[in-house]
Amino acid sequence: MRNGEVSFVTLSHQKNYKLTLKLIKMDKQAGLKIFRVNSSVLKELVKAPNLPHRHDHEEIVVVIEGTIEHFIDFDSTLLQAPFVGFITKGKTHRISPITDAGDCDGYVIQFQSEFVSGVIFRLYQFFHDNAHIVFSTNRELKRFVALCEILDQEAQQQSSDFAIMRSLLRAMLTILESEKRKLHENGLSSRQDSPFLRFLQLLEDNYHRPLSVSFYAEKLQMSSRNLNLICQRILQKSISEIIQTRKLIEAKNLLTTTDKTIYEIGFAIGYKEKSYFSNIFKKRTGKTPSEFRNEIRARFS
Repeated sequence: MRNGEVSFVTLSHQKNYKLTLKLIKMDKQAGLKIFRVNSSVLKELVKAPNLPHRHDHEEIVVVIEGTIEHFIDFDSTLLQAPFVGFITKGKTHRISPITDAGDCDGYVIQFQSEFVSGVIFRLYQFFHDNAHIVFSTNRELKRFVALCEILDQEAQQQSSDFAIMRSLLRAMLTILESEKRKLHENGLSSRQDSPFLRFLQLLEDNYHRPLSVSFYAEKLQMSSRNLNLICQRILQKSISEIIQTRKLIEAKNLLTTTDKTIYEIGFAIGYKEKSYFSNIFKKRTGKTPSEFRNEIRARFS
């Protein structure tokens, strides 16, 4: 989160903007913060500017009751409770409650990935192109909400025990991972898990560079064919498609949040020719980069 942005979560307990800025700084030091979001909070939320924004932290949104519109990765989805959303750091999103659909209740949890190192990329493999999950049984939902309640109670203590908070968050993330595995028809084997997660990490570090598929395969000490088979099994996408998707998400972010030229944006994500970048963008989105920029800005102006 950058200064000057008002997010879904900072409105939950703070009406004073100076206090909100202090809260943002405290989050970075503590590594974790949880907020209860109910109808009274949402009344304040709908009065405030609620533009798409990017986080410098991970975020879990737990909706127990109500209906929201979630704008993420430049698509809008109407969602009815109960469900959980996992928004990874850097994703552009906006949450808007549908106030005429009844009361709303839930939690928002912000945390730095370092707070639970080693967990985030395991989750990202499942939430890569779908930020939401509906629990398979009511029992699983109740267990998850109970952990939210305990975490919220611990966070409100004057001297919160961060070891306890970390353990509770890890338990919640483990439940999310388990639920996603149940719903994922082609679940991972432990043998495939490690190279795929390392591929995601490599991609996050290098997507802005003009690198070939063979670069990633060589770094992982495996053939391009084997890495491609793993990617196809897990995400039903080729290595090239996954790389291209990551590049285009960043391109959309830059088109929306900066005044960089189309050439500058293409170059920033590893495309040296403006026409090639524009052709790829239109093929994948149905719009030219300029058309996409104008449409998004008109929508949220």
